Amino acid sequence: MLNRIDLRGSSRDPRGLLPRAQLDVSVAVERIRPVVEAVHQHGFSAIREATEKFDGVRLERLRVPAEAIASAEETLDADVRAALLEAIKRARKVHRDQRRTDVTTTVVPGGTVTERWVPVRRVGLYVPGGLAVYPSTVVMNVVPAQEAGVEGLVVASPPQVANDGLPDARVLAACALLGVTEVYAVGGAQAIAMLGYGSRGVAASDDSAGAGDFEHCEPVDVITGPGNIWVTAAKRLLRGVVGIDAEAGPTEIAILADETADPRHVAADLISQAEHDPLAASVLVTDSPALADAVEAELAVQVTNTKHDERVRTALTGEQSGVVLVDDLEQGLRVVDEYAAEHLEIQTRDAREWALRVRNAGAIFVGAWSPVSLGDYAAGSNHVLPTGGCARHSSGLSVQSFLRGIHVVEYDEAALKDVAGHVVALSTAEDLPAHGDAVKARFPR
Repeated sequence: MLNRIDLRGSSRDPRGLLPRAQLDVSVAVERIRPVVEAVHQHGFSAIREATEKFDGVRLERLRVPAEAIASAEETLDADVRAALLEAIKRARKVHRDQRRTDVTTTVVPGGTVTERWVPVRRVGLYVPGGLAVYPSTVVMNVVPAQEAGVEGLVVASPPQVANDGLPDARVLAACALLGVTEVYAVGGAQAIAMLGYGSRGVAASDDSAGAGDFEHCEPVDVITGPGNIWVTAAKRLLRGVVGIDAEAGPTEIAILADETADPRHVAADLISQAEHDPLAASVLVTDSPALADAVEAELAVQVTNTKHDERVRTALTGEQSGVVLVDDLEQGLRVVDEYAAEHLEIQTRDAREWALRVRNAGAIFVGAWSPVSLGDYAAGSNHVLPTGGCARHSSGLSVQSFLRGIHVVEYDEAALKDVAGHVVALSTAEDLPAHGDAVKARFPR
């Protein structure tokens, strides 16, 4: 079922040889640009048009009524409610410890620099609703923003025909459990544009936009949350207008395993991510051909028995998935570092020691009892993670995603006078004499 790539005996750079989904976001950007620009110009009318076209729902208002959010919580299945509350508790415990504190450094007597960590004022949190719905993503987006101290939290999630044009009831219930009351029934690129530009539009008056029939969404400062390629393309267009967490692509799992791994576990974990999307990537890196064969045998059985078998089979047989055979775990480590997976499992002897040597991964899951599914829901970690190799330079969503470090510089007269000569010398070297003059003006001869 899985393609095989044999790197044994090879000294080549593995990056270009590894399986990866081929997505051209730049093409999607051009296709979605008219939608984003229409929302920028015309606000609600453009959002309504795009929503009717892509989601089959004609919006009469954008914001979800408070009573609908409350009703979703009241009717939430008791087991799901308990699971969400536990996920919230664990995520809050982990993310609370991430909150940075202000630090003041005394550079010289009378001269200090304080680094303040200040939350952004308002954030837009996108929750997908396509092949699956994700109340857990509400938790993963909202909790770090709350722990950062963000004042305004806005959730946008696609309207569902089956829920009378509102977002999925479980998504709304998760919002209620977290105290989020500003929720919009908008998805896709039009949701990202709405969050970035607001819903009023620059070319339409309030009257022509239909104000009074719905509540407007005001622009946010940062947009976070995963989505499909159209959401990713819209984020790219909005980068610079607002802050963007990342350009998320299809989900991916890589597993570094040796002969001690249980093939049932490995197969089940590969399937768990494959069921997200036909473009999801599932990659096994191993020095054991026997394990690879055993995993293939398990996949043949488990895929047949899983609910979304067609979707899973498409993902596992696609060019983005496969088995990579290596000489040993040292080579395997180099391979997974080059791959830079969103989710990386280590199922080997001394798994923790190997995990601590990994440089590039969105999140690392150590040993047989830490599957990616745990991290998706209830480990306490965040499941909004970099994909497509971006873990080489980017981190997953955290409290830091919503904070800005601001330096506060405070020098007294003596401290400035002591360093004035150096400032003047450097300003002269850079041919910016007015910089030096601004210091000399404070110490007239």
